[in-house]
Amino acid sequence: MASSVLGLVWLFSVLFGYGVQVEASHHLYRNLESLQSTSTNQPYRTSYHFQPPKNWINGPMIYKGIYHLFYQYNPFGAVWGNIVWAHSTSTDLVNWISHDPAIYPSVPSDINGCWSGSVTILPGDKPVILYTGIDPQKRQVQNLAVPKNLSDPFLREWIKPPQNPLMTPTAMNGINASSFRDPTTAWQGPDGRWRVIIGSKRRRRGTAILYRSKDFIHWIKSQHPLHSSKKTGMWECPDFFPVSINSTNGVDTSVISPSVKHVLKASLDDTKHEYYTVGTYYQDKDKYIPDRGSVDDDSGLRYDYGKYYASKTFFDSAENRRILLGWINESSSVQQDIMKGWSGIQAIPRSIWLDKTGRQLVQWPIVEIEKLRSNRVDLPSTELKGGSVIEVSGITASQADVEVSFELSELGKAEALNSSGVNPQVLCSQKGASVKGGLGPFGLLVLASKGLEEQTAIFFRIFKDQNRYVVLMCSDQSKSSFDQDLDKTTYGAFVDVDPVHEKLSLRSLIDHSIVESFGGGGKACMTARVYPTLAINNGAHLYAFNNGTEGVRITRLSAWTMKKAQIY
Repeated sequence: MASSVLGLVWLFSVLFGYGVQVEASHHLYRNLESLQSTSTNQPYRTSYHFQPPKNWINGPMIYKGIYHLFYQYNPFGAVWGNIVWAHSTSTDLVNWISHDPAIYPSVPSDINGCWSGSVTILPGDKPVILYTGIDPQKRQVQNLAVPKNLSDPFLREWIKPPQNPLMTPTAMNGINASSFRDPTTAWQGPDGRWRVIIGSKRRRRGTAILYRSKDFIHWIKSQHPLHSSKKTGMWECPDFFPVSINSTNGVDTSVISPSVKHVLKASLDDTKHEYYTVGTYYQDKDKYIPDRGSVDDDSGLRYDYGKYYASKTFFDSAENRRILLGWINESSSVQQDIMKGWSGIQAIPRSIWLDKTGRQLVQWPIVEIEKLRSNRVDLPSTELKGGSVIEVSGITASQADVEVSFELSELGKAEALNSSGVNPQVLCSQKGASVKGGLGPFGLLVLASKGLEEQTAIFFRIFKDQNRYVVLMCSDQSKSSFDQDLDKTTYGAFVDVDPVHEKLSLRSLIDHSIVESFGGGGKACMTARVYPTLAINNGAHLYAFNNGTEGVRITRLSAWTMKKAQIY
């Protein structure tokens, strides 16, 4: 197809200005931007998650065999401000080399900021970027950038055509100038016209504004949005893409056929959560309608139920897969970030596909990350009795990858639960790792101190809801650190797994201050940002535990020390 998602960048919705009323979801700390960390002790810096040497970031594209990662970056401080499009490249999505910034404020249409956007590949293998700029009136406008030299596989220089801005909010088109940002990767319809959506809102109704173009320069706003939803607030970093019904392979962004469904994702500025729906795209009307049962608000499906925001996908044409990348924000305070000298990290890239039920997406860390595995340790099939804890030794527990599967032979002790209308995060907060149940909590204790004074618990708990069993997955940070100034929210989600016929699987990627967990083979994901005071470096331990009254069997547990990625 003519269109491929080859790249993406994230806006984390901040406008700094005066004049027109502008909404901001991040604070500016101009008096602090020049301050740098004086700390040489950095036990929380990650080893295999993408992270620049210092300062503030939020979060690719494949061109001539090279992956490109563009991300929002403050070169002068660990807080929001002075944002440019930083640029790094990779051949495997694991090891990265940095380049000079690709885009920075330089023309009237972006003089007050170069914010998020996406890359589209035009016919002739020509990548172009659509991005949000902030003009002299502090309006959010959409701009175009093109490579200066297509023969350069690293695409190190980008230029801005004189036609910018291409899309502008006006009173006539009824667009709020402070709520008009984050253009998606464009797709091409059978009529040859390009389509793109831009995040917006009207009062409290989140909206995906649709534009069409024949030449990618002159864009016309559609009379109707692609989709909208009441009481959801501003839609940041929208994403719209097809997924195969019959295969785990990815498909190009412009594919429209009976063999695909479509996914619409929005990052909700009000809650700092993301949700997505699975549905049908009607190309004749340029309308998207979620499937029945696909909840269209903040209580619906999420890519990740923890620290994860402003994500985007791209179609990796080299490996025929769709890749998801997202930003892991901090649980520490601004003052702590300044002392560290950095803030914000990219999650491990995830392959993403439609579950065989057609109701939700499945995510799994890209296979390339397994190249970093070393010193494998396997635990034999083990009965984990109620109240027991087993240490997994022989690995570096602060920098590890662990996979475990649990089997339950007896479900009679499952607690009763009417799950209708229950918020799983609230339920996890009420029934944390220390609260004994019948079946559970059982799972992993990661970044744990020797005496378990500090621990991050990722676990399952099984409930009986009338004639079916319900699996709850939790990530409990309540004991993750002695530091009382950290955000230690407990996360939770229900996992669409039948414990009668299926084993319960859990995978956790542990990287000093990050724990990315995948339950049920990737049906539920949770990312935690934790800063222990005892369980750092060699003081970190890894355990399997069962705090329920009924025993469970570990049918498989494999753990690896993860080598350090090369990130320059």
